[in-house]
Amino acid sequence: MLINITPNHEKAKSILKMVDSTLEMVQELDPNRFPSNITKEYYDIIRELISIILLLDGYKTVGEGAHKEIIEYLGKNYKDFSNEEISLIDELRRIRNKISYDGFFVTEDYVERKKDFLLKIIDKLKREINSKW
Repeated sequence: MLINITPNHEKAKSILKMVDSTLEMVQELDPNRFPSNITKEYYDIIRELISIILLLDGYKTVGEGAHKEIIEYLGKNYKDFSNEEISLIDELRRIRNKISYDGFFVTEDYVERKKDFLLKIIDKLKREINSKW
């Protein structure tokens, strides 16, 4: 559920700092040994960045389906993000759920094939956030 809130720039900056720390950590992990962990972390980074956008727009999501809702919000309200980008973010959400709840293991080549595209999405989200300060 989408809830109206007062935009909070300080909280957004704090979350962004944690995102940067997580991104730095992910880049040090061995993709051959930890592909599932890296995939989960990339999803969390992207989800947090979208949450910052919502926060700066004066919204937050709560409850069942909140992660899916933030992705839908991005796709609906930020037309700079292509259907392909939104689909990849949603694919990542589904894979992260399988990892977290079903013990699913991502193959090494998944991270290798998706990494550049994920980093482009992360950069694009950060640029969007920076335009809101």
